[in-house]
Parts: sequence; C-alpha cells; structure tokens
Amino acid sequence: MEIGIYTLADLCRNPHTGEMISARQRIREIVDAAKLADEAGLDLFGVGEHHRSEYAVSAPAVVLSSIAQVTKRIKLTSATSVLNTLDPVRLFEDFATLDLLSDGRAEIIAGRGSFMESFSLFGYDVNQYDELFEEHLELFLKLNAADKVTWSGRHRPALRHADIAPRPVQADIPVWVGVGNTTDSAARAGRFGTHLAIAILGGDPYRFKPFVEVYREAAKQAGHLQEKLKVGVTGHMYVAKTTKQARREYAPYYMNYWREISRQRGSDSHLTRADYEWMSAPDTALFVGSSQQIVEKILHQHELFGHQRFIAQVDIGGIPFSKVADNIERLATEVAPAVRRATRKEQPC
Repeated sequence: MEIGIYTLADLCRNPHTGEMISARQRIREIVDAAKLADEAGLDLFGVGEHHRSEYAVSAPAVVLSSIAQVTKRIKLTSATSVLNTLDPVRLFEDFATLDLLSDGRAEIIAGRGSFMESFSLFGYDVNQYDELFEEHLELFLKLNAADKVTWSGRHRPALRHADIAPRPVQADIPVWVGVGNTTDSAARAGRFGTHLAIAILGGDPYRFKPFVEVYREAAKQAGHLQEKLKVGVTGHMYVAKTTKQARREYAPYYMNYWREISRQRGSDSHLTRADYEWMSAPDTALFVGSSQQIVEKILHQHELFGHQRFIAQVDIGGIPFSKVADNIERLATEVAPAVRRATRKEQPC
C-alpha cells in the first residue's frame, strides 16, 4: 500500500497561543514537510486548492513545482484540483510541466470543491456545478491521452487538431477523482476509468463501502480493466506514543479546526469534547492514536475497501510544525512499514 500525506494549507490560529502564521511561512513549512516526507520514505505528498483568505494555497502546481526541487522520489499530487472552474488545457499544461520538473512524479486528484468562490472568481455559473465537472474531466482525459486533440463541448471553445504541449515524462498523468458525499461521483469515476480517492473524515467507515462497490461496478460496465484501477482513502490523522496522549493532544487542534470550518460555512455550530471523544474512538474513521492504533484502523478499512493508497492530513487547526514533523516521522517509520507488511501480496515463486 502507498502511504502519504496531504495538506489543504489552512491558516488557523494556534488554540494554545492565539498566534497565526503568515501565508508565506505556511507555504515554506509545507515545502519543508514534503522534504521530510520524502526523506522518511513516504510515497506521496498532496497540496490542495482553495480561493479564500483562510488558506495559503490557490495554485497547487506552483507549490508542488517548488517541492519537486527539494525532493527526489516522492509522488506529487494536487489534493484536490477544483476541476469545475479550472480550464482543462491550462491544468494539463501545468501538471505536465510539473511532471517534467519532477522526472515523472506528477499526479492529480480532481474534485468539485467544498466552497463556491471559484465560480464567480473565474466566471463560471454555480448552477452548472455538476455538468462543468463532467465536461472538464472528459476533456482533461482526452488531453492526457493524445498530443493532438479535436474536441467540442458546451462550456469552453472547441479544439481543432490542437497541439497539447508539453507532454509529461509519464505516458499519462495519473488522475484520481475525489469523492466524499455521493455515490454518483464514485460512479462517474468508474465510468471514466480514473482512480478513486475517498475522503473519510469521521464516523463509521463502513458507510463508504457502497462507494467502492459502485465505482468498481461502473468501471466494469464501462469496460475498464479492474486491475488498472486504484482506490485511495484520505483522512485526518494524529499519532503519538500512546492513544491516550494522541487523543489528549489532538483535541484542541481538531475542535479548533471544526470551529473554523463552521465559521467559514456561515454556521455557529461547534464540536463538543464529547463529540470529539466519540469521533476519535477506535472503531471510527478519525485516525487518532498510537502507531499501532493507526495501523489497526488502516487495516480495518483495507478489509472493507481493498484500497491501495492511504493519505493522511496531519496539519489542521493550527498544529505547530514541530508536531507535524513528528507525525510524519511516526507515520513513515512506525505505521507505514507495518501496513505495507500486512498488505503486501505474496510474490510468485
């Protein structure tokens, strides 16, 4: 199983000190985290896209290109690219360039985004939310497959034998579709033959099993080879020496994160300590605990989904970089080896 980390580059005040770092420092720390993850032996590093002042990154390809220069082997992905409001040609050019700079390490997780600001910012109609995503995904996959493309759709100018350059080092850039709320999105990923990335941020992970089943069935019906399609799980994670320590240390940051998310969405709801204790229990999808507890949660989900990738978000709610670095180290040296051993397929004699 591939194991990595991702960031959405949220800018939150430290709940203990009340301090909030600048966007410049946040991006520098993201680059440093990627370098640590690469050196520690993790497989993947992701950077998300937002267009709000509460987040430091609006251009993942730019940040990932900087990361490419200080890393050697780790795969570099968006997490996610908001494909509804991104021009597919520009997106392909950006990530093909990243692929050249990184010697073939670029990937994309395409998603529909949880905020709507990008629609007015880039001149798109929010009422066309779903059809924009589908059309842009269709075009991106065509660009990914050929260096000359003829295409027409409803929401952008047609292409007539257009040169699509530069071409990536890889034969094509791996594309994942990120889903979190509806099986329709999982079915779309299967129909288009992309990989599937499921955001499981809490609750009982069993409720996401239908997403994987729908995805694989849609891919089968569309004629895509099952062995070429991958499933990934993304989630929040905090790991410490003991589960008790992890749950105690993470509580202020996690509750701070949810308070800030609620505010951004115009709500005054908040997470109580009792809510947090339930959400971080051993049988839930929130990855909080000792290294062994995290291993057990990942393997439990692997029994449900048979997935090939796990990506953890370890830097939410104003967590200081020292704790982020410690989480990267524990994930790479204690969690990942155990998970890989348990999920490694037997090699033929």
